[in-house]
Amino acid sequence: MFVGNILALQQNNLKRLLAYSSIAHLGYILIAFISFGNGGTQAATFYLVAYFATTLGAFGIISLLSTSEGEAEKISFYKGLYWRKPVLAAFMTLVMFSLAGIPLTSGFVGKFFVATSGVKADLWVLLFFLAINSVIGVYYYLRVVVMMFSNKDNSPETIQCSKGVSSGLIALVFIAVMIVYLGVYPSGIMDLIQKSFIHY
Repeated sequence: MFVGNILALQQNNLKRLLAYSSIAHLGYILIAFISFGNGGTQAATFYLVAYFATTLGAFGIISLLSTSEGEAEKISFYKGLYWRKPVLAAFMTLVMFSLAGIPLTSGFVGKFFVATSGVKADLWVLLFFLAINSVIGVYYYLRVVVMMFSNKDNSPETIQCSKGVSSGLIALVFIAVMIVYLGVYPSGIMDLIQKSFIHY
């Protein structure tokens, strides 16, 4: 958890930030696996589904914003994105909120289930580290959000957004709905997960 978050904290490249933060997320999931007999397996499965959807959304947005002039991977590129592409900025905000574990997103519910399994297994030390690392994660994820809603940057480092992003918006809408749905109504997929484990 600490290794992934500390490395992500130092990144100015969004792709690398997401890659290193995935190490921290793996640490969160391991808490659920350690809590195996206390609903940990179901919690880990839900977390993986939520994280997969969220990460897919993040890289999808990066892909839509990338052009032949360069990839939209530097965090500085996202400065003032809301004033250039408000819809994509809104999608990226939702994705960052989910990765940070903000309420009403799938990421928050995933961490809640992991923490619940850890409480049942009395893994208080690991839960303490989970809480600390979650705060670290909130900082660098929200740094991207603040960058997007700041004043538009006209520096040479800022490249133009990709044209014709409408073809990818349908997929982003589906992912966004999934992130919110799992954050508001997680019991539906949790029932499916639990039934599959019982059947297995």
